[in-house]
Parts: sequence; C-alpha cells; structure tokens
Amino acid sequence: MIALHNLRLITNGVISDDKAILIDGKTIAAIINENAIPSLATKHDLNGAYLAPGLIDLQIYGSGGKLFAGKPEVAALQQMEADLLRQGTTGFFATIGTNTNEVVKAGIESAKAYRAQANGNFWGLHLEGPYLNVAKRGAHPAEFIKRATLTEVRSWVEQADGVITMMTIAPELQDQEVIDYLDDQGIIISSGHSNATYEQGKKFLNNPIPAVTHLFNAMPQMHHREPGYIPAIFEERPYTSIVADGNHVDWPMIRLAKRELGDRLFLITDAVTEATEGAYQHRLEGDKYVMPDGTLSGSSLTMLKAVQNCVEKVGIGLAEAINMASLYPAQLAKRQTKGSIAAGFDADLIIFNDEFKVLNTVLNGQFINH
Repeated sequence: MIALHNLRLITNGVISDDKAILIDGKTIAAIINENAIPSLATKHDLNGAYLAPGLIDLQIYGSGGKLFAGKPEVAALQQMEADLLRQGTTGFFATIGTNTNEVVKAGIESAKAYRAQANGNFWGLHLEGPYLNVAKRGAHPAEFIKRATLTEVRSWVEQADGVITMMTIAPELQDQEVIDYLDDQGIIISSGHSNATYEQGKKFLNNPIPAVTHLFNAMPQMHHREPGYIPAIFEERPYTSIVADGNHVDWPMIRLAKRELGDRLFLITDAVTEATEGAYQHRLEGDKYVMPDGTLSGSSLTMLKAVQNCVEKVGIGLAEAINMASLYPAQLAKRQTKGSIAAGFDADLIIFNDEFKVLNTVLNGQFINH
C-alpha cells in the first residue's frame, strides 16, 4: 500500500487540503485524512504539490518529430506515449487526419501491433476524416476527402479489431446506415469539418452523434439571420472539444463556449510535430504549426498548458479546468474508472506545481520518472 500525502487534491471540481491517497496496486484504495495514514503504508511526500487525475487527450497527431498521422509507425506511437507520460497525459487517442487508404490501413496495423505492448496510456485510434466536408476542410487535403460507403467503413472497422475508438465525420454528407453502423460498433462519432446548418445539427446531435470536434474551427460561423451550426451545438450540448491555445480560438470565445456548454466542453491539444514529407508538412511558426501555404494546422499545446490557459486566460477555476482535461473526456470515452480520484478508480495521476510544471506522473500505480 502506497500513501501519497502533503498534497492539494484536485478531483471532481473540488480542491481539498489535508487529504492523503492510498494506492493498492493499480487502483486507488481510498481518500483519507492526512492524519489517518495506516502505519504499514509506504509514504510519498508530495511537498504541497497538486495531485489530479491523469490528463486525457482524445486528439493528438504526433510528438517529438514523429508525426504518426503522416507516417503511422509503431515508433511514432512509442514516442507519443513516452512524451505524453512526461507531460502528465495518461490516456490518448492517436489521430490520423484525412489521407490515402494506404495510410489509414497502415495506421490501423501499427495501432494493433502497439496495443499489445503499450504501457497503458494509448487508448486507440481517432480517424479525423476522410469523410469530411470539403467546404470546411481546413488543413485536410481536398483530394483525399470523400463520402463514406458502408463497405469501406466496415472493412476498416473489421481490420481494426476494436482499435478504432473515435471517428470525426461530416454527418450532413453521410448515409444514415454508415452513422448507425459506427454507433452500433461503439465507436465515438464526432461531427467535425462540417458545414451543417442549424436544422441539420438539431437533428443529428445526440441522435446518435454524441460529440463535436474542435469547436469554432472548420465549421460555419454564427450569423444573426442564418444561425448556422454553432447555436445547435449550444442548444443540444453534445460533448465538444476545443483547442485552448489562443491561436485556434480566442479566449473570449472559449469563455462563451464554457458558459453555453458547461460540463460538455473538454480540452484536446490537436497537437502535431514537425514534418517535411507526406500530406501534412507542418512547420512551427511561433507557438503554432502551419502548412506550407500558411494554413493553420495543429497546435503545440500540452494538455497541462491547455489547463493553464483556461485558468489564466479564460478565467475558469483550476479544478474545473482539470475536469475539462480528464473527467469529461473520460466520460465521452466511456472509461468509467478514469478521470477522477476516488476509491476503485485507476491510479492514473498527474503531480504538478503552482507554475504548472509536471513533477511526476503515476500510471497504473507506478511513478514515471521525469
């Protein structure tokens, strides 16, 4: 039994002092008062640092110079896993953007191969495309965007053997049989790179589509005589991701989204890394990545930096910003023992200080050295 103590506990929207956490193997055994630690427990003094649930990123493309989305190799997944653990992210969906069928299939095979050896923070694949709306393609190559067919979708899903966990599509362009099939397979369907109208959004959001990808980006904007898709999102309140870097979305708009969506708004990094080959050649300009033609592509965020931005730039309380980076994505992903610190939950934790520096990560009850 391990006891973490002398800490500030953040979980379920509350910050608590004078608590200790008991970990038994891979699981949180109990939250107790600091003065009630069992004598046989091995104590770990956190010196007043914050202890929060491990962060969860449901959309990230690559890290450390290895762009999984462009060259989907096992080595890129290994790089992401190691980097993200150092950053306090204990669960992630490796993401492949719109690309050739060959790249998608290679990504599926790499993910299956890696799943067998992963340490536990790789949760599966997020396919962002190719079934998008070319009118809102953003950095996605138009030549690879297409309409889904049930035959192709089923072949990918069957090849994947459960490793495809999420798909971003433009629902207004897809046949209902495709949407129903993905829903039946338990794959999270997220609406993104969509040109849906207000009326279309009202019909398919939460019926059955439970999520929206990167709010405000690659979707029609609000207009007082033509409301567009965003008011439908605000009214139906699906789980909705947002990129809190100040480049993809300005801070007042994140504030607006938080007021409207509450506990349905969650953070993603949408992070990429440098790449000079393939369909996605990202270069870093300041603190953002762009394509060769200057189009804004992915972010340079970490999940904890997104939390910090929400606190310091948006005015969201720290405990609620942590929920946006852990609890809410865990709920969308139906990971019922993730995203919270409570008895019976997995011992996946981040330890950080007042400067938002990660001091350590705990995965499955084991400390990851920094």
